[in-house]
Formats: sequence, structure tokens, C-alpha cells
Amino acid sequence: MTSVVEVLARLGGWAGAAELVQLTSRRALAAAVRRGDVERLTRGVYALPGIGTDLATAIAYDGVVSHLSAAVAWRLPLLLTPQKPHITLPTNRNARSGPPAVLHWADLPAADHRSRRTSLHRTVLDCARILPFGEALAVADAALATGRISSDELVASAEALSGFGRPNVRRVAGAATGLAESFLESILRGLLIDAGVPGFEPQVLVELGSRRIRVDLGHRAARIALEAEGYEFHGSPTKFTADCRRYDELVVAGWLVLRFTYQQVIGDPQWVVASVVRAAAQRVNVQNNG
Repeated sequence: MTSVVEVLARLGGWAGAAELVQLTSRRALAAAVRRGDVERLTRGVYALPGIGTDLATAIAYDGVVSHLSAAVAWRLPLLLTPQKPHITLPTNRNARSGPPAVLHWADLPAADHRSRRTSLHRTVLDCARILPFGEALAVADAALATGRISSDELVASAEALSGFGRPNVRRVAGAATGLAESFLESILRGLLIDAGVPGFEPQVLVELGSRRIRVDLGHRAARIALEAEGYEFHGSPTKFTADCRRYDELVVAGWLVLRFTYQQVIGDPQWVVASVVRAAAQRVNVQNNG
């Protein structure tokens, strides 16, 4: 006879008691619980140990992992990991008692209920409802970069959306791109969009004779390159040398390179924006006078 653990593993880690009893036996299920091989999540629902707090909470409420918790499950970048699981329940369902959670209500497709997690598409929209613009933009950029959803699909869904957070969802969908290569780059671009600073495009390719250099954000007319520098070190003397050469070649070709760290973008965004604005104004004045 197939063990309860094997059945649960085949079913995705959790299942209802009726299904487990049908595929094994009531005695086998009880024995697996006594041994600690299986955990009882709530009445009539069992799971393998270590199933994860978010999924266990969704099952306990008979809901779906959503919003920021779904973003974590989809490996989308967040500035802060949610302290409590975000769970969405059907609109006609009253909240039952359960573990700590942030509860939402919405009508979701059957596929989301089966997987106990909102789709990638829905997760982006839900995050855009509740996150600040820049953080929501980083989530949307990362989702588009997976190739699983398109920009047109995201914009169409945002246009059709109603209710809380709709203006931010539409802004995010309209500005999102699959070209962004990092969370910090998306946040930096979001700061410029929020401040009304025009002209900066993601992942601009600069032609330097036979050499091509890609910059995080580039202003072609003003020849300004913005680089979002995360925590990562240059990695090796070879890479450090290559990076220095890259920046030097941009400067020699007439580009102004501004490099912003994680601490600056997240901790002092007003200074970052002001620096970019001043640099752009100086470059425009120089070009006009030259």
C-alpha cells in the first residue's frame, strides 16, 4: 500500500482527510500523524511537515496565498518581506479564526484555488494595489522579465480593473518593462518617473566604435548614464578592472556616469533625484551653449 507521505508528496504536500483515507486508510493516516510524518493543519486537512507558513495559513483559512506573499512565492523582488501571510478569501466568505494573517477578499479563478496561490498576473496587480509606485514597479518589471506575461496583457488587465488602488495599478502597468535587470534599477527608475524627470530609458545600449556598453538607465540626448549599484562587490580584480574600463570609456565618449548605491536610492531618494535633475540641467545648458 502506498504510504500517506508518498500520497501527500504526489498531491503537492497537502490534502483533505477524505482523499487521504480513500488512497491509503484511516489507520495509516492516524499512524502517520502520531509518528510526526504528517501534520494536521486544520479540521480535515493534513500536510507534510515544513509545508511553509504561507501555504499552511492559506489552507487553514481555506483561502489563497496572495499579494506580497504570492510575490515571494513567485520569486518577485520586494523591499520588505511581509511579516504576516497575505491570504485572499472569496467575497462571500466570512473570516474564520486562524493563524495571524493579512486577509483580503476577491473572486478568484478556480486555477488559483487549486494551486492555493494567485497567478503571476494577478499577483502583480494585487501588489500594485497596495505597494508604493516604485516597489510595485519593481515587482511588475520582474514579472515581465520572466516572459510569462506580456506588457500588453498587463496594461489591458489594469485598464479593466476597478476598486481600490486602480490609479497606481494603471501607472505601474504603463511604466513596467521586461528590460530592467535588477530591483534597484526599477526603484531608481520609479523615483525619476514619480518626480517627473523625463528622458531616461532602461538598459540603453551605447555604441562606442566597435564596442557596445549597456547602462542601467540612459538619457540619450543629455548623454547621462545612471548605474544602480547593489550590495554585490565587483567579484574579482578582473571584473573590477573591466568595470573601471567600462566607466572610463563612457566618460571619454562624452557620457556623464552617475552611480547610486542601494543605501542612497532607498535611504536618500530626494538627494538622488535632485542630483539627476541638476546633472541633466547642466548637460542641457552645456549642449545649448556649445
